[in-house]
Amino acid sequence: MKACFVGQREYFEQCSLLESAGGVEPFFVDHRGGSDPAPVRVALDEIRPDVVVVFRPETLPAGFLRGVDALTLGFNTEPIPRDASGAVHPEQAFRLSELAQTDASQFDRIITFDPMGAPTAESAGVPVWRSVPLPVADHLFASALRAPARPPRVAFVGYSTEHREQWLTPVKHEFDVLHVVTGLRIAAGLDGSSTRELWGSIDVGINLHVGPFPSFENRVCLHLAAGHLVVSEPLDPSHGLEAGIDYVQVRSPAVLRQVVAAVHANPDAFRAIRARGHAKSESFCASRIYPRLLADLVADVRAFGTSRVR
Repeated sequence: MKACFVGQREYFEQCSLLESAGGVEPFFVDHRGGSDPAPVRVALDEIRPDVVVVFRPETLPAGFLRGVDALTLGFNTEPIPRDASGAVHPEQAFRLSELAQTDASQFDRIITFDPMGAPTAESAGVPVWRSVPLPVADHLFASALRAPARPPRVAFVGYSTEHREQWLTPVKHEFDVLHVVTGLRIAAGLDGSSTRELWGSIDVGINLHVGPFPSFENRVCLHLAAGHLVVSEPLDPSHGLEAGIDYVQVRSPAVLRQVVAAVHANPDAFRAIRARGHAKSESFCASRIYPRLLADLVADVRAFGTSRVR
């Protein structure tokens, strides 16, 4: 089976299958929302894949995939409201407005990383088949835990928001915390080998939500795969991860500061959690997830058909 993954390389190459596994031969096509999609169609015509996986399906124009002789799978990767009738954070409202632009008629199935957001997506005209956390490309997995630096290198990778700065500012003033800021939501320097080099230099990865609402960020999986100790706000959904066992959960900036201080005082203080988290990260491995997911896609469409407009 040939599978073509379409999405912005800086973000989604690290979430794709990049080497053949489980009978799937993968290809990656770079496409950023707002850019000319014509090169994507040229690539699809050349590759002639059996399945096309599109990260952020709203970035492709309506009808763009019609005439493509392949199964098409959209992957919603952005946080949207879980109850659009109540108070909605501006970031979630913006993401929902983008998702609502998806031409669902050109996809055989659509999946999302957040099962609790599925009803909202469907109310916006985007029916959800199932929920799957964003996988981690195999080459980003560390073969073994390495000894932490002294002092340990603590980092947060992600763009700045008011919520995140409320958490990070106090701890950055007291400790040397690396903040890899993304400008215009493009992770500067995080493509190709640079990604692996960055993740290989971190000992402790901080995970914070975009705003004061529950979510599950794929950077958690990336940090765990690389063998980092993950310090995170509560994860919801947990996708199988257990607070206090697979990662260190913090509920306030003050507790975040205490944890970072403890790691600086003893870099091996949370080694057991770090080891357990690294072991659990295997469940997010791209070579394990995608062959099964795509096989399920084929079987589901064969059994239940599709409303896709070809």
